[in-house]
Amino acid sequence: METAEKIKWKVDGMDCPTCALTINKYLEKEGMENVKVNFATGDVSFELKGQKNESALSKGLTGLGYKVVENQEDHARAHDHAHDHGKEGGWLKTHMQRFWFCLPFTLVLMLHMIPALRHSWLMQPWIQFTITLPVLAVGMSYFGVSAIKSIRNRMPNMNVLVTIGALAAFVYSLYGTLTGQHDYIFYETAATVITLVFLGNYMEEHTVSSTQAQLKKLAQTQVVMANMIAYDNEHNENIFPVESNALRTGDLILIKSGEQVPSDCKILWGNVQVNEAIITGESVPVKKQGKDKLIGGSMVVDGTVKAQVTAVGQDTVMAGIINLVNEAQGEKPPVQQMADRISAVFVPVVIGIALLTFIINWFLLQDLTPALMRAIAVLVIACPCAMGLATPAAIAVGLGRGARNGVLFRNATSLENFKDIRQVVFDKTGTLTTGSFTIAGFRILDSDMTEEAFKNIVYSLEKYSNHPIAKGITLAWKTRNEIRWKHITEEKGKGMLATDKEGIEYRAGSFEIAGGQTSEAQHNIYVTRNDRLMGTIDLKDELRPEAKTVIKYFHSRNIKTILLSGDRFSKAKQIADELGIDEVIAEKTPEEKLRIIGEKNAQIPTAMVGDGINDAPALAKATIGISMSDASQIAMQTAQVVLTNHGLKNLPLAMGLGKHTYKTIKENLFWAFSYNIVAIPVAAVGLLTPMFGALIMAFSDVVLALNSGRLAVKKVA
Repeated sequence: METAEKIKWKVDGMDCPTCALTINKYLEKEGMENVKVNFATGDVSFELKGQKNESALSKGLTGLGYKVVENQEDHARAHDHAHDHGKEGGWLKTHMQRFWFCLPFTLVLMLHMIPALRHSWLMQPWIQFTITLPVLAVGMSYFGVSAIKSIRNRMPNMNVLVTIGALAAFVYSLYGTLTGQHDYIFYETAATVITLVFLGNYMEEHTVSSTQAQLKKLAQTQVVMANMIAYDNEHNENIFPVESNALRTGDLILIKSGEQVPSDCKILWGNVQVNEAIITGESVPVKKQGKDKLIGGSMVVDGTVKAQVTAVGQDTVMAGIINLVNEAQGEKPPVQQMADRISAVFVPVVIGIALLTFIINWFLLQDLTPALMRAIAVLVIACPCAMGLATPAAIAVGLGRGARNGVLFRNATSLENFKDIRQVVFDKTGTLTTGSFTIAGFRILDSDMTEEAFKNIVYSLEKYSNHPIAKGITLAWKTRNEIRWKHITEEKGKGMLATDKEGIEYRAGSFEIAGGQTSEAQHNIYVTRNDRLMGTIDLKDELRPEAKTVIKYFHSRNIKTILLSGDRFSKAKQIADELGIDEVIAEKTPEEKLRIIGEKNAQIPTAMVGDGINDAPALAKATIGISMSDASQIAMQTAQVVLTNHGLKNLPLAMGLGKHTYKTIKENLFWAFSYNIVAIPVAAVGLLTPMFGALIMAFSDVVLALNSGRLAVKKVA
């Protein structure tokens, strides 16, 4: 089957959640799949399907009033200018600039509220008309243009409401001016609505950019200065500074005490103490020496090393983390889809309510002026932005806090799904245990076999496996005269199988391969030659110090814990008893693990915690797959949640963040809906003027922002 091409864009011009919804609906209407729009960062990604090509879709977005930026630098520059209140790059380009431009005119129009100035020359209708024109021009150049484009594309946005409200007040006042009926003049209403909505939009923009602060902090670590090492013709070492984005894989660099690691690299010489808090949330320095990897963005606290760059740009761990968080922010959790469905019909419904308000009030009051003012108040106060902002604001804070503490959510759905989890399945090796094995003892059963030959055979077999047990053996028994195999394979859950040049078959693996030649099932590895048992090996693996606390946390939340392992039942039971785990399922192959997770998941929502490599299928099958990994690419691709740097201790935080983010989204949506349900009738019966309506509308976004911001500091685990 042909795989769909994945397109990633940066889009400028998205300044509210409704814009994101418009772009989402447009791309889905054109047949694109897996559409994700993150209005906070301007990221748009989708799978290209159907007849339309990328350039036709880009033109379609331009027609909607948005611009697809060719490269990341242009977008970053445009984005920075937008938040820099436009010190460069044009006047009246940001909501803040528009607000400050409109404010003096609006304040002058409001002077009639002071009794002494009520009859001054400033209150003359034609002077008020002249003062209102600049405000109307700026308002219509933004709200009006956006409204017309959205109506043309049959996707009316909130700017339609603002445009109709402001124009209605202005046209009504102009009619009063032309006919000499001074009671009809409400120029200040038109100006105030435009000015205050610009203020509201700025506050919303500022809210979103502050919820993005954690992500920006991560992103800013990506470009730093690096000390590059180069050798001249005489092999003399030269060190010169370069920007980290100029580094290439294979370059040699020098990193000194107090410097930031410029890119992912491997230590060739020296040892250092490294603070990896930016990736793991753990501020205690970690010791790193030769052959260890350093993650770009971490800080060298003490020591100096020479290292070789292993990854740059989009391939680095940090870029992977940022990309993962960005993608997750563009993802819509199920709770948001309801809000989107309501937002989609919201604008036409509000216009209907405003029209009805106007007709009923005119009929009841027999007076055009208050009827129109009430209808305008309904239009202005009904803002779908609060509904659109409810989810992205909470998710941005939740994901940002997670990333800062070494918990990466692959999508927003998994963040929400944590609220339903009733049982957690743990893999044993590398999850509850450290995964670093040491040899506790071995026994050679073949009398003709020397210790050296036995170790050589085992090393030569295990060298080709990535299993933590194999790594422990190869580290201890490394040799130079290894056997060159004619054929070697790894059977998942069983072990290694190899044939040498003479056709002799060797195996190293689980009790199963012993073929009944011994009743001792407690050893870790059994070694055979032509199916004849020639030796056994025992290894020991330490329990993670935090494992007991994590299991205790789940028990305190009435969540069932299960140990699912490929290891012998006796070993798995011993660990389960030590930690207090409720159920033990052992001696299972990856295929059986997959089936068991499927069955458990069908009963009640289940989370699985594994190492992300052997457990990949089972992780994908669980309600939430949680990977224990050093942010490896495989883990990022298979699990919905990645705990970086073996962060089992962060599992309660992941679960707490999931539950509290969902709770925050629900609170936000409740506020957004109840605000509209209460505010619209209040405006319709004349208890709110259009001016106060515009002010309260702006305030509603601030309430959501503050509530979402609590997620960054509140106790969740």
